[in-house]
Amino acid sequence: MKRDQDTGFFGARQILLVLLALALANCGVNNVTIEGNFPTPNISKMPLDVAVYYDDALKEFSYLEYSETGREEYNIESGQSHIELFNAVLPAMFDSVVEVSSMEEAQALGVDAVFMPLIEEFQLALPAKTRLDVYEIWIKYNMRLVTPEGDYIADWVLTSYGKTPTENFRSVEAAINDAAIVALRDLASSFSLSFNQVPEVRDWLASL
Repeated sequence: MKRDQDTGFFGARQILLVLLALALANCGVNNVTIEGNFPTPNISKMPLDVAVYYDDALKEFSYLEYSETGREEYNIESGQSHIELFNAVLPAMFDSVVEVSSMEEAQALGVDAVFMPLIEEFQLALPAKTRLDVYEIWIKYNMRLVTPEGDYIADWVLTSYGKTPTENFRSVEAAINDAAIVALRDLASSFSLSFNQVPEVRDWLASL
């Protein structure tokens, strides 16, 4: 009888451990890698040779959204999507665009300027927290334009916004992805149309 009781005890203990492991697995962070297509803007090119430098902070950019209890809930990786966006937009804006890995490389190429985009802030609003039936994303960028020697030309801030109704999606991850793509396309439009309206950029273009 004692052996049967022991067997039952260990069997129940194993089931409990399995259930605990499953519960912990379900508490893990949900990874979302932003993916999408970015149309090329239909604008007139400026007669400029521009290098673009993507630093590691942009290439590897990710954002962690926490639950109301402080648990890591969603890890949103969007660095590659930003690079794909600029790689689609910049060649439509300038005669020549080349990606460089250092300022020394840009200087050796003799380009007119080096463009260095940075992400300053990323915000996500989930329906579960806002009580609104939409997913929303805001992104704040710092756009920097310098000479090949690293001297200042312009430094300005752009923000983008995207939202998506929940009923359009089968999953939270898909909704987050599509809201981010809307925000990125918003950036593409505002950046390409406002670039030569930035006062410092306008003054620099006039001096060439």
